[in-house]
Amino acid sequence: MLAGAEIREHTLPNGLRVILAERHDDPVVATLMLYRVGSRNELEEEAGVSHFLEHMMFKGSARYEKGEVDLRTAELGGNNNAFTTPDHTAYYFEFTADRWDVALEIEADRMRGLSLDPVEFEAEKQVVLSELAMGEDDPWRNLSQQVSEILFARHPYRRPVIGYAESLARMTPDDMRSYHRRYYNPANATLVISGDITPDDALARIAEHFGSIEAGTRFEDVAPYRPPLAEPRGERRVTTYWDDESRRLVIGWPTVPVGSREDDALDLISVLLTTGRLSRLHRRLVLDEGLAVNVSTSNDTRVDSGAFWLYAECAAGVTPQALEAVIDEELKLLATSWASADELKRARRILEASDAYELESALDLAEDLGELAIDADWRLVLNSKERYAAIRPKYLMEVAVRLLSFERRVVGWSLPELERLMR
Repeated sequence: MLAGAEIREHTLPNGLRVILAERHDDPVVATLMLYRVGSRNELEEEAGVSHFLEHMMFKGSARYEKGEVDLRTAELGGNNNAFTTPDHTAYYFEFTADRWDVALEIEADRMRGLSLDPVEFEAEKQVVLSELAMGEDDPWRNLSQQVSEILFARHPYRRPVIGYAESLARMTPDDMRSYHRRYYNPANATLVISGDITPDDALARIAEHFGSIEAGTRFEDVAPYRPPLAEPRGERRVTTYWDDESRRLVIGWPTVPVGSREDDALDLISVLLTTGRLSRLHRRLVLDEGLAVNVSTSNDTRVDSGAFWLYAECAAGVTPQALEAVIDEELKLLATSWASADELKRARRILEASDAYELESALDLAEDLGELAIDADWRLVLNSKERYAAIRPKYLMEVAVRLLSFERRVVGWSLPELERLMR
């Protein structure tokens, strides 16, 4: 049981993996179709195709013309959307329990009959290129991308999920059709149905819509080679400039795959450092010493590896050197002194509350199960409280020493353009 839901897993003969989460507290059903393909599976010349294809999945298929997916969803009082990550692409619907079957019809239709009309393709390409250009106008994204390119070196994780203007501009409907054929098939998909369902009825409906679709090529036979991530050989730095007065800091460390014990420890470390007014860095940098406008951390674990991120912005009149020196002091403390019992208790409670909040709705539950199912193991959702409780102060120190050392990090600063001109 998880958040009042009974969970079962099944696999159709064609390889479609099905996870059913039966919970009857609300008359709502969420469907989430995930494909094990994201930006890490793209060739260099295909950069951005996963995200672009996500857009095109709403632009027409054999039975649904452009705009009909959204129209049909709205007519039935539901909602839908999609998202792309480095490791997977996901599509979801949420309907009342008496009409959710339409989601299966739509997903099956665009799995095997996506149109990719050339006119729609070119129109949507301009939308994606505009989205990319807007992102390039974001100083934080710009700096984070430069750090990523160093952090992940030759691995596809170095590229932004949205891709590059050059690769997108050259992309054709045939290129995307080939990509869709490679990865959008039952053998590479996981379907999560969550909410007010009867498992036998749900399985029968799924088999009706998807059972006749051919399995397709195995993921292992089509996924491109990805170079292993090499261990860093010392700290690396990058400095960029932006036309404003802010001094922004992004630090990234390479870490571990999702679902590992170190992943849990890094979650706790992130909370200890920057979650809430009592966290170490927020209290010292923002509240006590007024060195930073804001500070945050993120544990970003993925299938092949991960990254631990630290973001901070200098307060007015504070130099990068002053801010970085205090951050380094706190990182040294993290690696050399045990977290107190009160700190760990607080961190665990915050993570437990966050996990509980993320399982409140049928869609939240489907997303948690589906993303872990396709990237690691959905059963990890079942015992997160016990896993966090098992992390002791000594192990937190060991993880900090091994993964968050100065020698392994990439430090990126974005400074005012005026400073570059005055050098």
